[in-house]
Amino acid sequence: MKRLVLLALVVHVLWCQGLQAQVDQSPLKLEPVVAFADLKWSGWNPEGDNGKPAPIRPILVTNAGDGSKRIFVPQQQGIIHVFKDDSKETTVFLDLSQKVVYIDKENEEGFLGLAFHPKYKTNGEFFVFYTTQDSPHTTVVSRFKVSKDDPNKADPNSEEVLLSVKHPYWNHKGGTICFGPDGFLYVVLGDGGAGNDPHSNGQNLQTLLGKILRIDIDRKDPGLKYGIPKDNPFVGKMAKNQLIAQPEIYAYGLRNVWRMSFDRQTGTLWAADVGQNLWEEIDLIVKGGNYGWNLRESKHEFAPNITGTGPGLIEPIWEYDHDIGKSITGGNVYRGKKFPELAGLYLYADYVSGRIWALKYDEAKKAVVANHTIPYSGAALPIMSFGEDEAGEVYFTIVSATGQGIYTFKRTN
Repeated sequence: MKRLVLLALVVHVLWCQGLQAQVDQSPLKLEPVVAFADLKWSGWNPEGDNGKPAPIRPILVTNAGDGSKRIFVPQQQGIIHVFKDDSKETTVFLDLSQKVVYIDKENEEGFLGLAFHPKYKTNGEFFVFYTTQDSPHTTVVSRFKVSKDDPNKADPNSEEVLLSVKHPYWNHKGGTICFGPDGFLYVVLGDGGAGNDPHSNGQNLQTLLGKILRIDIDRKDPGLKYGIPKDNPFVGKMAKNQLIAQPEIYAYGLRNVWRMSFDRQTGTLWAADVGQNLWEEIDLIVKGGNYGWNLRESKHEFAPNITGTGPGLIEPIWEYDHDIGKSITGGNVYRGKKFPELAGLYLYADYVSGRIWALKYDEAKKAVVANHTIPYSGAALPIMSFGEDEAGEVYFTIVSATGQGIYTFKRTN
């Protein structure tokens, strides 16, 4: 029986690879290059207090959307840096290192998310996602405000914790927070960690774990520090006078989305969900969608559940197996101007194999028509995150012992 199952799996993998072979996978004439090569990180010492190397971990690249053209880069240890593209040294915008839990052996915790209010230019509000020292394996989403005296400094005393979620294990925290075109804040939470989703959180609508949440940070419902959008898909879901679904939930059945972003032109929500045994996937997130975990992994049966495809489960638009890579890093749909050949393509990578791609999805055909490779002749880049500046130009990050942890692209001949 086991041999038959293994044979079926091999046949299915070969079939999927055959389908992907029909997609344009030609390489683009681009390659990664270090961005801001001479930039110094304020307060960072490549040698830690214990004398051991202390690589910088730039977990995100983003912007305030306020016309200042500044770039914000948080370290996973909890320090947010700000600079312009011609800066020689960063400024520390906010230091939360005394509140954030980060240790290398549990490196899916730490400072994981940063998002600026759509009206940041006028209200000075921004939001962060981190694991707190106040309680083991607990994530918080907080609101902060910029200093009244210095636009390059946040007010460290302005924190308002909006949401606190306990996780059973150290891994699978999710961590992306971003604003949608509707003005609501979207929050990714992993399934709680360990392997196999042992508590079946992905399919349990009574927990926030394994979900994408959608909250209104401009008002507060009774008993909450935020509002629940009235059109969230599970608002008011009751059975026998008991709540059967948390109203914050926007989509579910997710293992550990890393990362998620809105296409700034179309408003489509893209998410890359990290797989477990064999498959990595890219999803287009829709309201109320069930993406299958842990009933299945990507499009495929997942023991011991053996469900695979089924009614009500939304298929990923793209997947790849662990012969290609073992931990997907989601990126952005490119809407910048420097590289017209990337226009409308979704940039993503694999943290383990270091491969980078630009995927083209045809909305009319509801199908991927191209998955271009972006070659790199240097050592494989374990890409942690992607991000955009205010103009929509793309950057991506790696752990770096030299401080050169931010990359972009350049053309090749």
